[in-house]
Amino acid sequence: MKKYNLKHIMPAVLSLLVVLYACDKSYLEVPAAGALSQDVLANKVGVEALLVGAYSLLDGEGSNAGTGNGPWATSSSNWVYESVAGGDAHKGSDPGDQNLITPIEQWNATAANGYLDQIWQQRYDGVQRANESLRVLKLAKDVTAADVTRITAEARFLRGHYHFDLIKLFKNVPFIDESVTYSAGNFLVANDGTAMSKIEADFAYAYANLPATMSSVGRANKWAAAAYLAKVYMFEKKFAEARALYTTIIANGTTSLGVKYALMPKFGDVFNAANKNSSEDVFSVQMTANDGTGAANANSGDALNFPYGGETGCCGFFQPSFTLANSFEVDANGLPFLNNGYVALKSDMGIAADKAFTPDSTTPMDPRVDWTVGRRGVPFLDWGIMPGSTWVRNQAAAGPYEPLKHLFRKSQEGVFTDGSSWTNGFTANNYHLIRYADVLLMAAEAEIQGGGTVAQAMAYVNQIRTRASNPAGFVGPANNAGLVSPTKYQIGLYTASTFTAANAMTAIMFERKIELAMEGHRFSDLVRWGTAKAELDAYAKAETAQGYTSMSGVTFTTGKSEYLPIPQAQIDKSVKAGKSVLTQNPGY
Repeated sequence: MKKYNLKHIMPAVLSLLVVLYACDKSYLEVPAAGALSQDVLANKVGVEALLVGAYSLLDGEGSNAGTGNGPWATSSSNWVYESVAGGDAHKGSDPGDQNLITPIEQWNATAANGYLDQIWQQRYDGVQRANESLRVLKLAKDVTAADVTRITAEARFLRGHYHFDLIKLFKNVPFIDESVTYSAGNFLVANDGTAMSKIEADFAYAYANLPATMSSVGRANKWAAAAYLAKVYMFEKKFAEARALYTTIIANGTTSLGVKYALMPKFGDVFNAANKNSSEDVFSVQMTANDGTGAANANSGDALNFPYGGETGCCGFFQPSFTLANSFEVDANGLPFLNNGYVALKSDMGIAADKAFTPDSTTPMDPRVDWTVGRRGVPFLDWGIMPGSTWVRNQAAAGPYEPLKHLFRKSQEGVFTDGSSWTNGFTANNYHLIRYADVLLMAAEAEIQGGGTVAQAMAYVNQIRTRASNPAGFVGPANNAGLVSPTKYQIGLYTASTFTAANAMTAIMFERKIELAMEGHRFSDLVRWGTAKAELDAYAKAETAQGYTSMSGVTFTTGKSEYLPIPQAQIDKSVKAGKSVLTQNPGY
């Protein structure tokens, strides 16, 4: 399915895609003015249009007007809350630019931070659109029993997704189902700790009732629901249930178009817009460009995250951290330093672009590094050799590295980019909410934690590493317009002597760090593992030592920093009998 089929399909249908509650009030408080009545929408066309509206907010847009923050606060990739806060990346740009990100990066955001209220509103807008699909579906007379089941399952899948995103960020959130409406007067819902079990129920229903194949790409199918359900099990520490489900997914799972799940042969191809909706896509946000809607359907939430200089767009945010770059170093066997025993990688920090710099060509590196971290002296997709500080907005403040995974190729300008707005960084590159590599690594973790075998966990991890070791996919002449990389690429597979019961979990956690780097998973992973304090305090010290002063003196507070504060604006708007029904998270 083209993304515009899920978001901007035609004027007649657009008129049906109403926002049911005003964003400048409580997310449930005020009914929409001038909205079409449920009676008008209570037919198959209307219900399907409402469901399209629920899908359309997967891209993170919809709650940005008047905030001054832009769609990056609500990006579907959660790059601010997961990758920056998780140590994959620095905020980037100049210190004062989008400075509401800085306290999130430093794990000390307050409840007044406008980014938090914005993402709360946007995700609950998605919840409400899913719920309205369910409410109107009950009134429709021309919908078959099979369509009722499918639409219900899709709507509950989407409702589960939006709630799950919220619970990973805020933990204590209210669960809103279709029975909650303004007219019923029950719209003030407590965040009483029951949301996760209801999220699980939504995904379980979707898994049981969605077909394995769908009419078009972009819609959730049975196996996408299974992958979400298994991930929820992992967050709930229901490891045995997760292990059983992951085993089933790996054996039988297919994309919505019926293609068997499999890793793409070359790592770098996963992030190429020309390869969207491949065998590795479990569930992705559909992005398009040049579809007649301006840049409305492109990936605007990540539009800041391109080099500031050169030709690639704007605006110098989301710069990979020193720690992340260093993590790709390997030992003589091509295996990672699981104890973080690497040395600081040679970089051009503090070296002007017109001064000589030769990148390290002797330290063995995992080949995924140069598809993840843009480094001076190394091919930068087909843009040429990365020249250094002239492509960095403020190297002294934010470091020398640039993001790569979601960057478009130079040869794709005007094809997978839309230059009709203020930057050509509005791209058609999908965002992978779950890709198959994520499934394999979660499955490996479930094997260790859920009564499986070390051997099977190792086999899953080695699938990931085998793909990464494919020399046809290395950065170099075959993949970068004939440019040669100076990097010494080396990667090995684990064996029974290097992947043991004693270090298996450490190896799996490290593999997630480097395979899924910059993809919006890291902070929640650290929190659910219980390693956030140790990892992030060490990260702050290491970054400070290498010149990133924004982390100087920053520490992670156990029992507080694991979750963001509930937005104060939402607490203030949720008062009943003189008291808010929303309870603030501990420490705020």
